[in-house]
Amino acid sequence: MRLRPLRIAALALLFPLVGCGSTTDDDGGRRETSPTSSGRQSAPAKAKAKAKEVPRPGDQTVTMTWKGQERVYTVHAPPGYTPSKPLPLVVVMHPYPADGAYAARLTGFDAKADEEGFLVAYPNGVNQGYNALVCCGSEDDVGFIGAMTKRLVDTWKADPQRLYATGISNGADMSFRLAVELPGTLAAIAPVSGGYIGTAAQNPAYVPKTPVSVATFVGGRDAYYEQFEQGIKSWSARLGCRSGRPETVKGANTRTRATCRDTSEILTYRLPDMGHNWPGSKDPRMGEAATGITATDLIWDFFDAHSKK
Repeated sequence: MRLRPLRIAALALLFPLVGCGSTTDDDGGRRETSPTSSGRQSAPAKAKAKAKEVPRPGDQTVTMTWKGQERVYTVHAPPGYTPSKPLPLVVVMHPYPADGAYAARLTGFDAKADEEGFLVAYPNGVNQGYNALVCCGSEDDVGFIGAMTKRLVDTWKADPQRLYATGISNGADMSFRLAVELPGTLAAIAPVSGGYIGTAAQNPAYVPKTPVSVATFVGGRDAYYEQFEQGIKSWSARLGCRSGRPETVKGANTRTRATCRDTSEILTYRLPDMGHNWPGSKDPRMGEAATGITATDLIWDFFDAHSKK
C-alpha cells in the first residue's frame, strides 16, 4: 500500500519542524523507507550488557551494546517483584520523536503494572524513532528489541509464554513488525494509532508464522485512518479471520472481534471522535481523555487473556 499524495506532502512540510524539536503529533517525519530498512531483520548479533542489571522492584535504566552501538531501555518492576516468580512482560514503544520516558508518562503502564503484577520495558529508539514499517531510520530495532526481550527473560525471569508489545504511532507500527519478524516470541500486540502499512506490508507473505493476537485502536479523526483500516483488513484476510458484528463500547465507540485460522484473535476498537492519540490518557501532546475508554486498561485485559499458543 502506497502513502497517499496528501500524506507525503504533509510529511515534507513537517520534516523541518521535527528537526527543530517540534512536539507536534508524533511521526511528523513518517516516510517510506527503503526495502532494506523495512524488510526482515538481518542475521542475529550478540548483545552485550554495558551495565549489570540487578532485578528488583522499581525503575532501572540499562545500556547495552547492540551491533556496535549503545542502546538504552528502562525496566519497571512492580512492588514485591522477585525473579523467583515469572511475570508477564509488556514492551511499550514510544512515538516519533520521543523516548521511553515519554511512553511511560503517556500510557501510565507503570501504575498498571503495579496494580496487576507484570514487568514493563521501554526501549529507546535511535534519534527518537524506531525503524518500523514506514518510519524512522535504518537501525536493526527488531534485533535490538528481540535481544532486550531475551535478556529480560534470562535475567529478570519474564515469563516466555506471556510476552507482549504495544505502542503508539511509530511504536504501534513497530509492534506489527515485531509480530512478524520475531516468530515465536510474542503472544499478542496492541498497536494504538498505528498500522500494518508500508512497503513490507504489501507482501501477502508478510504475516506472523506463529499465532500473535492483536488489539488495535483507530481514531476516526486520525489523518491515517483509511490506511490503518486497510492494514487491519489485509492482516485479517491473510490470516483467514472471521469477524463478528461490531459491539457498542461507550457512546459511539465500537469493538469488533475476529477469530483467525491460526487460532489468534483480532480486537479492533474504532473511536470516531479520536485523532492520532492514546485513548484515556491526559497527556497534553498525544493523550485523549474524552474517548470514554482507557486503552491501557483494555490492553492489559487483552494481554492477560492471551498466552502463547
